[in-house]
Amino acid sequence: MVGSRFRYSQWDGTQKGFELDAFDVLAELTDDLLYHGDPMAALRRLMQDGFEDRNGEQIEGLRDILERLRQERQERLDNHDLGGVYDEISEALDALVDKERQGLDDRNALADMQAGDPGANEADKRNAELAKETTANKQMELQMLPDDLAGKVRALQNYEFESAEAQAAFDELVDQLRNELVNQQFQHMTGAMEDMSPEDLARMKDMMAELNKMLESRAEGIDPDEEQSKFEEFMEKFGDFFPGEPQNLDELLESMAQQMAAMQALMNSMSPEQRQQLMDLSNQLMEDMDLNFEMSRLGQNLQQMFPDAGWERSYDFEGFDPLGMADASQMLQELGQLDNLEQFLQSPSSPSALAEVDLDQVRNLLGDQAANSLERVSELAKMMEEQGLIQNKEGRLELTPRGLRRLGQQALGDLFSKLSADKLGRHDIEISGLGHERNYDTKPYEFGDPFNLHIERTVRNAIRRTGGGTPVNLTPEDFEIERTERQVRSSTVLMLDLSLSMPMRDNFLPAKKVAMALYSLISTQFPNDYLGIVSFSEVAKELRPADLPEVSWDFVYGTNMHHAFQLSQKMLAKETGTKQIIMITDGEPTAHLLPDGAPFFSYPPSRETVERTLAEVMRCTKAGITINTFMLDPDAGLRSFIERLTELNQGRAFFTTPQNLGDYVLVDFIEHKRKMLRGRK
Repeated sequence: MVGSRFRYSQWDGTQKGFELDAFDVLAELTDDLLYHGDPMAALRRLMQDGFEDRNGEQIEGLRDILERLRQERQERLDNHDLGGVYDEISEALDALVDKERQGLDDRNALADMQAGDPGANEADKRNAELAKETTANKQMELQMLPDDLAGKVRALQNYEFESAEAQAAFDELVDQLRNELVNQQFQHMTGAMEDMSPEDLARMKDMMAELNKMLESRAEGIDPDEEQSKFEEFMEKFGDFFPGEPQNLDELLESMAQQMAAMQALMNSMSPEQRQQLMDLSNQLMEDMDLNFEMSRLGQNLQQMFPDAGWERSYDFEGFDPLGMADASQMLQELGQLDNLEQFLQSPSSPSALAEVDLDQVRNLLGDQAANSLERVSELAKMMEEQGLIQNKEGRLELTPRGLRRLGQQALGDLFSKLSADKLGRHDIEISGLGHERNYDTKPYEFGDPFNLHIERTVRNAIRRTGGGTPVNLTPEDFEIERTERQVRSSTVLMLDLSLSMPMRDNFLPAKKVAMALYSLISTQFPNDYLGIVSFSEVAKELRPADLPEVSWDFVYGTNMHHAFQLSQKMLAKETGTKQIIMITDGEPTAHLLPDGAPFFSYPPSRETVERTLAEVMRCTKAGITINTFMLDPDAGLRSFIERLTELNQGRAFFTTPQNLGDYVLVDFIEHKRKMLRGRK
C-alpha cells in the first residue's frame, strides 16, 4: 500500500481553512464577560451584533439580519400590486368573450348570406332569420354581462356558447380558477395536483370533512393513541394530498394553518371591493360541490387551534407590478414567513435556540449569507461547551476553570498588545528559558510557551489517555513543559475599587480587565507567587479568582480603603516573600469601619476616615508591605491623599487613564519581578 504524501508550506496569513472556533468566540466575548460576568448575556449580545471570524468573513448578527429582513419585506410591498389578481381573470374572460362575439359575428354573416341567397327556399330563409335573432339575443346577453367577476362567471356558466373554442377556453378557465383558489389555501399540500378534476375536488372535500371530524373529536377529548390511529388511517386514504408526509396530526395542522393564514392575509390586504369579489368568486366556483363549506369549517377550526398563526395580518402593497392569483398567493406566503422569522429572531433566549430556524427557508428569503450566519451563530454556545470553556448548571451558563484561565489569558494578551512603546519603552520579558535555576515544576503546554518538553510526564499523559500499548501516540494535549524560572517568590494583593463611581466614569471595565490579566500572568508564569484580590466600596470583601468574571460594582456609595487595607494585611500575613499591595481606585477614602464593625460613610471625607485609613497604611508599612497605587481620573482630593499615603509607605503612585491602566500595572509588576531577579544575582 502506497502511503499518503503531503506537502507543507509556511503559513503567511492568506490561506483559508481555519474556521471559527470556541477560542475565537471567547476572544469576542472578553470585554462583555468582564463587564457583566454573564456568559449567556454576553452570547446574546454577540448574537445580536455579529462579529468577524479569523478569515475576515463577517458573521451577521441578528440586528443586521432583521434589518435586511425588513428591507426584503418592504421591497415586495413597494414593487407589487394585488390588482393583478383580478386583471388576470378579467383579461382571460374578456378574451374568451371576444372569441364568442367573433363566433356570433361569423354566424350572423353566414345567416345574412343565406337570407339573401336568391336560390334559397323559404325554409332556409326562415332558419337564417331565426339564426340572426338568436345571434342578436346572445350578443345582448354578452352586452349585459355583470361587471363583477363572480357575476360574470355565473352568467357565463348559464350561457350557451356559439363558439366551441370559447366554450373550451371558459371551461379551462373555470377549472384553473377553482384549482388556484384551492391551492391558495393548501399550496404545499396539493402542489402535486396541479390539474385537479371534479372528482379530485370532491375527494378533497371528503378529506377536509374527515379532518374536521378529527379536530372536533380532539376538542371533545379524544385519547391520544386513538387519535394517532385515526390519523394513520386518514393518511392511508388521503396521504397523496400531503407530499411533506407529516408524522402526526399536529404537524399536518400547523402546516395547513400557515397556508390558510396566508390566504386570509391576502383577503385582509385587499380593498373591501376586491375582497368581496374574491369571496363571491370562491362561493360561485365551489358552491356546487360543497367544498367552500368544508374549507370555511376547517379554517374556523384551525383559527381556534392556532390563534397566533397570523390570521389578522394585512399588507399595504404600493407598487405597480400586478400580481396574478398564484403569484399573489406565493407572495403572501413569503411575507408571512418573513413576519414569522422576524418575530422569532426578535427574542431568541440563546444562540442554541436559533437551531430551530428553517435554514432553507432563510436562504430562500434572505440569501446564503444570512442563512450561513444564523447557522454559525446557533453553534456558539455548543462550541464553547464542547471545548470546556462554559458549562450549563441548572439552566445557567457559567465559565469553567478552563474558561476562566482562557479569559485571563485573553485579557492579558489584549493589554500587552496595547502597550505604548513610545512612553514606556519595550516591555518584552522572557519569564521562562534555559539556563535558570530549575525547580522541576511542570505545566500543560500552551501556545506561545517555550517548548521545554518534560519527556517523562508527556509520555505518561499519553499512556494515561490511550490506556497503554505501543507505539505511544502523542497529541498536543499530552505535552507538559518544565518551568525553569528563577525561584523568587512575591505575594501580591490587588485592591480593586468597586464603588459606584467606577462604572459612572467608565473605569470599571479597564480595572477588571487588569485584575483578570494579573491573575493570568501570575498563575501561568509565576505559579509560586501568591495573588489575593480584595474589592472595596462601602465595605471590603475578599474575592477568589474564580469569582472575578461575575464581579460587578456595588450600588452603594463609599470607598472603604480602611477595611480593604485591613483585609489585605491579614491575607499577606500568611504569605512569604516580598509583599505588595496594588490598589486601583478613582476616589479618595469616604468610608471606614467603626469599632463595632459597621461602616461609616461621609462625603466629603471626614477627618476620622482619612486618619483611620492612613493608620492602616502605617501598619502595612511596618509589616514590610509596599503599596503601589494606580489612580484613575484623579481629582485634587485623591491626589492629596495618595501623596500622603506614598510619603508614609514609600511605594509608588501612578496617575493613569482607563486607556493605559493595564500598561502601567502589568509593566510595573514585571519590572518589580525583574528587580527581584537581578537582586538574586
